[in-house]
Amino acid sequence: MPKKYPKSAALLTAALIAISGLTGCSSSSTASTAANSNAAAATGLAAITVQYSSEDLDISWDPGSATAITLQGNSISVAGAGAAVKGSTLTITAGGAYVLSGALADGQIVVDAGKDDVVRLVLNGVSLNCTNGPAIYAKQAKKTIVILAQDSGNTVSDGTAYTLAGGKDDPDAAIFSQDNLTINGTGSLTVNGRYNHGIATKDDLVITGGNITVTAAGDGLRGRDSIAVNGGAITIEAGGDGLQANNDEAADKGWISLDGGVFNITAGEDGIQAETQLQVTEGKVTLTTGGGSVNASTSGSGDPRPEWGQRQTTAAGTAGVEGTSSAKGLKAGAGILISGGLIHIDSSDDAIHSNGEILIKGGVLTISSGDDGIHADSALAVDGGEILISQSYEGLESAAITINGGTICLTAKDDGFNAAGGNDGSSQGGRPGENSFKSDSAYFIRITGGYISINAGGDGIDSNGALYFNGGAVLVSGPTSNNNGPLDYNGSCEVTGGTLAIAGSSGMAQSPGTSSSQNSITVIYRATQAAGTLAALTDESGKTVLAFAPAKAYQSIVFSSPLLEQGKTYTLISGGSCSVQPADGLYTGGVCSGGAELTDVTISGTVTRIADDGSAVTGGTGGMGGMGGPGGRGTPENKVVR
Repeated sequence: MPKKYPKSAALLTAALIAISGLTGCSSSSTASTAANSNAAAATGLAAITVQYSSEDLDISWDPGSATAITLQGNSISVAGAGAAVKGSTLTITAGGAYVLSGALADGQIVVDAGKDDVVRLVLNGVSLNCTNGPAIYAKQAKKTIVILAQDSGNTVSDGTAYTLAGGKDDPDAAIFSQDNLTINGTGSLTVNGRYNHGIATKDDLVITGGNITVTAAGDGLRGRDSIAVNGGAITIEAGGDGLQANNDEAADKGWISLDGGVFNITAGEDGIQAETQLQVTEGKVTLTTGGGSVNASTSGSGDPRPEWGQRQTTAAGTAGVEGTSSAKGLKAGAGILISGGLIHIDSSDDAIHSNGEILIKGGVLTISSGDDGIHADSALAVDGGEILISQSYEGLESAAITINGGTICLTAKDDGFNAAGGNDGSSQGGRPGENSFKSDSAYFIRITGGYISINAGGDGIDSNGALYFNGGAVLVSGPTSNNNGPLDYNGSCEVTGGTLAIAGSSGMAQSPGTSSSQNSITVIYRATQAAGTLAALTDESGKTVLAFAPAKAYQSIVFSSPLLEQGKTYTLISGGSCSVQPADGLYTGGVCSGGAELTDVTISGTVTRIADDGSAVTGGTGGMGGMGGPGGRGTPENKVVR
């Protein structure tokens, strides 16, 4: 039985990517990070430490003492002690090893041993079918261990209807255990769960090896108290969830830990769902849920919506309100912690979703979502790893978002980052919180490090509260329509570090707040600039300080960098090319040439806001978004040199 030990040490260490080490979205390895002592813990999640026992890992047995079970079509023969046959049912009543071989057309293996007994079922070339109940039913034992013998192929199936007495403990899976269940070995196992689930236990499910294929009408694998996997290859096609731990009666149960192995899961509902906490430390996980991202969430009446981001509901639900059915990739009630592994998710609903918190410390994640890429109701933190979201409604969404490190590259139909309260609190078409602009001090986005590239159809970065840039690199190719802004905040926006190149439409274009300690320049263009048009700042010697070619058409851009100094004059250049290859449109180093010099500007305050002809533009440094546009001609905050 795996045991969980929550770590009591300090929870998180933040990370900072040095500007000289920037890597773009094409990077295939986790970005290197260094400690950032200024970043505080952003979530309360502690890792689950799973201890795999020697019993879970031991795939050996003693042929001399093991009981041999031979399945013979409609009968069963036994050579050894601890098992008895009645018709086509074998009942095991004592601990020990039982080696099964042969085929049984319609029968059952029942484990009904002492409550302290460990029973080892060695499947060594078995074809086992039961038409009216689970084919393997572990009714009582301390633990049942299913060992898949080397080079063996095994098949276990149940029927579409069971003959059972009523009660909540009735078995409902082709392999079902009332107590702890472990599967290991090096052979293969095919499970056909025609009645409901494939493999299920009322306690802990542990898998440490084997080549396992499960087809299930309901869930593929279900461990009520926990599921822990550190090896093997698992393929699942499920009408319900791929993996589920569903104990909702104890805070230390209902968890899932993937510590190794290869998973290929196709699920009608959630890919992997934990009632409490879900973590991935190692392994390769491939999930397709609800038909994938091309099959976006449905309305309450079950009708498909023409746009992404409409919450999936039950048929009796209300449109825009999540019902009991969902098709998320990774889902947990309390928290999700990812520290390693290769994870690929194609989901019709949120790819990664927690009703509480999410912490990503490592791993490589590739996501295509019909709704949010990553959503946490209360707090979302990224300390490391690589995240590539190729399709989403909103990229990252939570009440509080903290990015301390890693690489994040995302495409979103609506907001790239969204800090808003409530469950999925921002959306189109009637999701809760639609068009809600309430500012709340509990909502914030804080970026202390990492590399972020956002392509957003709505707001690039949107906080219903505060916004903090303390480090890292942030690139935004934002909205082209003026009812959204590349930068949108309702509280304050403080820039104390990092590199910013944030471009998009101009109608609601905001600049950093005047409480910032790092200088910024915002340019509002009088005409829309074509996608890919270079915007560059050069210093008095002609050296390029910042150069960015947004992926979409734009009419505003925000530049901020530690290289922008008070009292220095910079030249704004449009067009041309640079001698180095860009990372997501950002050019670092090299020489830019061939562009048109639009204007010079001298920085005399932390916030400089100009039109592309050099005239000052007022507003846009707080509140609901800058509405002045290039026509605004207020008192300049900084001296403008023409």
